[in-house]
Amino acid sequence: MIKNSFIPVISQEKKEENPGSVEFQVFNFTNKIRRLTSHFELHRKDYLSQRGLRKILGKRKQLLSYLSKKNGIRYKELINQLDIRESQIR
Repeated sequence: MIKNSFIPVISQEKKEENPGSVEFQVFNFTNKIRRLTSHFELHRKDYLSQRGLRKILGKRKQLLSYLSKKNGIRYKELINQLDIRESQIR
């Protein structure tokens, strides 16, 4: 698993943003999702972690839909920065 891949971005983000902001929460959820997907390459039958992954995906989807409704420009910037797909259902 890759643990230290996003540390420079996190430290940069902490200086600029509030840890409770939507962007920071989505960033942390994205890190957890990427770590869990790399975990599933080795442990395919870890169903409890799969359930946790689905919960995190749902939370991230809710936050992204909230951000897209409130501020579309920040939403587009965040999607491009994190290199994730745009949500189909808003």
